[in-house]
Parts: sequence; structure tokens; C-alpha cells
Amino acid sequence: MIERTHKSLGMHKAPKALAYQEPCTFTRVVVNSPAISVMTDLRNVSAATIGPEATLTEATRTMMARNVRLLLVVGAAQAIVGLITARDTHGERPIQWLHERGGKYADLLVSDLMIAAEDLDLIDIRDVLHAEVGDIVATLKASGRQHALVAERDPVSGSTRIRGIFSATQIGRQLGCAVQAFDVANTFAEIERTLAG
Repeated sequence: MIERTHKSLGMHKAPKALAYQEPCTFTRVVVNSPAISVMTDLRNVSAATIGPEATLTEATRTMMARNVRLLLVVGAAQAIVGLITARDTHGERPIQWLHERGGKYADLLVSDLMIAAEDLDLIDIRDVLHAEVGDIVATLKASGRQHALVAERDPVSGSTRIRGIFSATQIGRQLGCAVQAFDVANTFAEIERTLAG
């Protein structure tokens, strides 16, 4: 075996204007780009999760810490029992829930407002592999949702698992324009009007 002689690398003084590189989690795309290029692939990124007995405040903190707006709700044996989004924790749903049942926001649990697993709509990974970014944007708009879950069947066990997540916000960043899948009530007054109507 030939031993390599190591040498010192050259160094230079830093310029007065110096910045640092931040991680880039996405690349620019166009509507005709492959849909898979805008999917958060859970083979590469760990899923953001929370338990059903956590409070909405804990869910919000977890979303902020992970820099996401959706959490998979996991129960026993890491089975997905639902999902909760920032829209569920801070939109009109908690206000409506409290209006109908009473109580305090601090007492609301993830299980009170999560979308149950059996109510989740899934996109098959096989369809995603043949789709374009524009198809995903159309899907989000048609469903009125900010997120879409991608499922795949485990070839060994035959069980269904979540493989990825599409986010309208992330797609908008990658496209360089806003992707709004639903009408947002911007103020508390608008939320109150919605509840009164």
C-alpha cells in the first residue's frame, strides 16, 4: 500500500463582508417539473410527530421547533392515528370547538381537533412518480388543503405507510410564487363572523 503524503491547504484572510451558507432544503422548480421534486420524502427526512394526548400548545411548539405546519399524530407502536396542522391549532376550529363545548384553549388536546387516520385522503406514490408539480398544485386546490399525504404499500408486509408530504407553502417557495389552496380568515373578527353565520 502506498502512503499518501498529506499537505497543508492554503489559507487567506476573510474579507470585511462575510456571510455564511444556510442549508437549502429545496431547489427551484417549474409547473412541469416532476412532482417528486417537491415532495418531502420521509425516507430522507424524519417525520414530525406528536401524541394524541399532547395539548394544542405543545403541538404548536413542536411545529415551531421542527419548522413545519403539520404533525403526524402517533399512538401505540408508532401507528398513525391522525394528523394535526397549524390551521387546526390556530384557525377557526379551536374557537368553534370551545364555542360548542366550552372550556379553555389551554385544555384542548391534539385528539380533540386532529383529523382521524380513517378520514385522511392519500395519494399513491405510483401516481406521484408520473405526475408534475402542476398536478400537485391542482390536487391541493381541489381538496382545499395546504398539505397532501403520499402513501406507499410495503412490498414485504403489504401494510400502507406514509412515504411523503406535499406542502403548498414549500411548493410555493420552490416555484417562486404563493400557492394558496384555501381562503384564509385573516382576522379574529372574520373568524367570529364565520362562527356566528
